[in-house]
Amino acid sequence: MLNSKPFTVLVKPSVKEAANAINAAVSQRRTILVIGDCWVHYSGRASSKLEPGERILIIKEDGSLLVHRSVGYEPVNWQPPGCIFHIQAKDNALEIHAVRRKPAESVKVFFDEIHMVSALSLVDSGEFSLYASEEDMQKAILLEPSLVEEGFKLISYEKKVEPGFVDVYGVDKDGNLVVVEIKRKTAGNDAALQLAKYVDAIKSKVNREVRGILVAPNIAKGVQRLLATLQLDFKALDPQKCAGILKRSKTRKLETFFKKDCSENC
Repeated sequence: MLNSKPFTVLVKPSVKEAANAINAAVSQRRTILVIGDCWVHYSGRASSKLEPGERILIIKEDGSLLVHRSVGYEPVNWQPPGCIFHIQAKDNALEIHAVRRKPAESVKVFFDEIHMVSALSLVDSGEFSLYASEEDMQKAILLEPSLVEEGFKLISYEKKVEPGFVDVYGVDKDGNLVVVEIKRKTAGNDAALQLAKYVDAIKSKVNREVRGILVAPNIAKGVQRLLATLQLDFKALDPQKCAGILKRSKTRKLETFFKKDCSENC
């Protein structure tokens, strides 16, 4: 029985053996991996066909389905959680049909050669913590400029000035130019002085007010006094918040890619 073990592996099973094992595993809400030579038909907002190739099919316990190539981190075909599955051996091929009702769409995956079927009972209660680099924080600000302050609008990023490169460059709601310096960890005096150099470099080239904003999770003791002396501002920004913004952005892009009205879904 499949549920008598934490995992079951079938190596080079017949089409009928694979169909029986997958049907049992789906009914038990187990995580399933199928590796073999397959092709895929999708119908829904668009329609598509993925020609035969060796791939990895994953069915998760929440009813989601993903088809992966041997390269790349994104699935080439997918269905979100809540699918209804129909699995059968037909005409010497294994057919796995994942159906969604709202919106109406389906993915049919056909295997004519199966290298392995694995069914697993996985336990995962670990919390997920997001972290971000300075580059990730910069990308998040480019996606959502209001992270710096309300009304902030972008002009450019990695702007070259005499002392180096400005992380983010823009204009505030009052029309003042704004130089943004980003630090992933606690910002010290050196970060404030670096920002001041960038602001002075911009001021020497323009005939308008230029502000400087230091963006970091927090600042070291005494830095606030230095910022006030240099007439610079500080904005506290959590890197984990930036990581969450990037994750949501990638998810939206992935959904848009797979759900757009076009002739390709693969």
